[in-house]
Amino acid sequence: MQKEDLVDTVIAQWKKERPDIDPSPMAVMGRLVRTSAVFSKELHGVFSRFGLNGGEFDVLATLRRSGKPYTLTPNQLLQTLMLTSGSMTNRIDKLEAKDLVKRSPDPNDRRGVLVSLTEQGLQLIDEVICEHVAKGCDLLSPLEEAEQQQLANLLKKLLVNLHH
Repeated sequence: MQKEDLVDTVIAQWKKERPDIDPSPMAVMGRLVRTSAVFSKELHGVFSRFGLNGGEFDVLATLRRSGKPYTLTPNQLLQTLMLTSGSMTNRIDKLEAKDLVKRSPDPNDRRGVLVSLTEQGLQLIDEVICEHVAKGCDLLSPLEEAEQQQLANLLKKLLVNLHH
């Protein structure tokens, strides 16, 4: 039998205090919120060891997984990361100051720029992504591989149907 958690306590309290409502959705919502908080804290620890925050990691990782030449327009980054243009500019500025990305003129658009990983940025993201994946394996280790896949599929189904 599984141990009880705080969410079980909350649900039991609502059942007692408001027997007229079904608090069962709180089991999923509460655990997702709590899991997200734990994951965010743990990943922040990984990123900060490399002098990054989560947003900077997202930009570097997006450029890296785009493949050689690890270059995208700010608009392509915006679409992938779902940010405002001001937030994106700020992230790029910070990464450029750290010599992890560089801006260059877009040969296909006189007014446009391209954002590319520098050699230092490529080396860093390749290190960080290994730590990121290792932390993910550690965080998910209480679940068997089949359970991890089932959870991933269920969360995907939920997100797709929430239009995100």
